[in-house]
Amino acid sequence: MIRVALADDHQLVRAGFRALLDSEPDIQVVAEASGGEALLRVLRTTPVDVALLDIRMPDGDGLWTTEQIAADPMLRSVKVVIVTTFELDEYVARAIRAGASGFLVKDTEPVDLIRAVRVVAEGEALLSPGVTRRLLERAAAGMKDAVDPSTLAALTEREVEVLRLVAQGLTNDEIAARLFLSPLTAKTHVSRIMQKLHARDRVQLVVLAYESGLATPGWQQ
Repeated sequence: MIRVALADDHQLVRAGFRALLDSEPDIQVVAEASGGEALLRVLRTTPVDVALLDIRMPDGDGLWTTEQIAADPMLRSVKVVIVTTFELDEYVARAIRAGASGFLVKDTEPVDLIRAVRVVAEGEALLSPGVTRRLLERAAAGMKDAVDPSTLAALTEREVEVLRLVAQGLTNDEIAARLFLSPLTAKTHVSRIMQKLHARDRVQLVVLAYESGLATPGWQQ
């Protein structure tokens, strides 16, 4: 069962998300909050796998709350999905750096919200298709060369190849098909890359790929 927490200052939005998610046999909404501070209190007492956060909330907005979750060792297992209208790209860049695992627009299709929860709970990131990938490109465009390319020195040639595909938004299954590997082998490569680069999740791997210059805006899959 995937345990979900909702944080939004509009009760109607929370009610709609709850009704949708609770209708799925493998998802359960276990907590709600109207602001960031309240959500943090909930997360410290209630086991949660995925937290859906609005950006604009009183008492701690979604970006600040994401940063707090990522910085707290007790909460590092909680995966964050930011729910936003993407009005400002700098919000996206800040959330990526903080450790958000995905992004959704509030008028997203119900099936995409459900998929997002499942994908993020599995430890992957909502990097494709569509708007998230484009926004990650734009957000990461200003990050290139922000770190020394030698950051990737610990990786093998195959791991560098896998990281480049992760930065393109490919899932483990897609990476496996592209490189003629088994899905388990692809997953193992990604896990080892995370360990070597001390990355929280796949989104931070994308950031590192852009920061080091391994990936550049405008790539074509």
